Amino acid sequence: MTDKELTDRRFYRAEQEAGFADAGPQETPQTQHPAYRLAFRDTDFMLRDELRPVRFQLELLKPEMLLDEARVGSTLVIYGSARIPSPEQVEARLEAAKNDSEYEQLVAQNLAKKAKYYEEAYKLAKLASEKAVVEGGKRQFVVTSGGGPSIMEAANRGASDAGAESIGLNIILPHEQAPNSYVTPYLSLNFHYFALRKMHFLLRARAVAVFPGGFGTFDELFELLTLIQTGKMKRIPILLFGRDFWNRVIDFEAIAEEGTISKKDLDLIHWCEDAEDGWCHIAEFYDLEC
Repeated sequence: MTDKELTDRRFYRAEQEAGFADAGPQETPQTQHPAYRLAFRDTDFMLRDELRPVRFQLELLKPEMLLDEARVGSTLVIYGSARIPSPEQVEARLEAAKNDSEYEQLVAQNLAKKAKYYEEAYKLAKLASEKAVVEGGKRQFVVTSGGGPSIMEAANRGASDAGAESIGLNIILPHEQAPNSYVTPYLSLNFHYFALRKMHFLLRARAVAVFPGGFGTFDELFELLTLIQTGKMKRIPILLFGRDFWNRVIDFEAIAEEGTISKKDLDLIHWCEDAEDGWCHIAEFYDLEC
């Protein structure tokens, strides 16, 4: 390109400007002071409280751009506990709890009984991935989890074993943790803000499967139900796996009987026990082949 080209850029790209800054003098009091750093390369500046709105924008924009570039059209989101063991871990977990208190042994036994849901999450993810639905040139029902262990791992593992890519939306927590090894590396996204992570779970979601879980799973489930109930979000299939578990910990019928929700709000939920039923409900909802 010459300076006479009409389509030529008239300003350097940010990465080029950064290179110019690196090539300039580095040893003067002025250039060594933090004030002289380019704002977009100044981590201390970016982490200031006043820059929170900018960080919100970045955390909304980066995943959106990466998923667009990956041709992800829609997702199948799978929520669930980070504590339920895989079937191959059950015996070791029960053995490890043998010398614990009666309460801890009961907890271990209850978690062991839920290992079947690890298997169903795996099957659902594998089944959806094998269907390889493509529409508008984009991949549909791309399996998405929170990127962690247990039910989340099962989801990414099922997609991986089907030869498909899958997404992991991880969150920075005070205790050490890392994405499970089945998340596609370039679709392994990390968040500081729960609010932005929650947005990305649902922006592309065309179906959500919810397995037994704790506070985080409850939070995601009830926010999703609220968004659809209030009309802020169009209806999508919500698969609730493990009716015995959910009815023991939450009395949905009682909430309706108390009048704080409508009886028809319970129709937002499709109860599931196996992956095949879950996928067929999604397929029926979207007029796809089961």
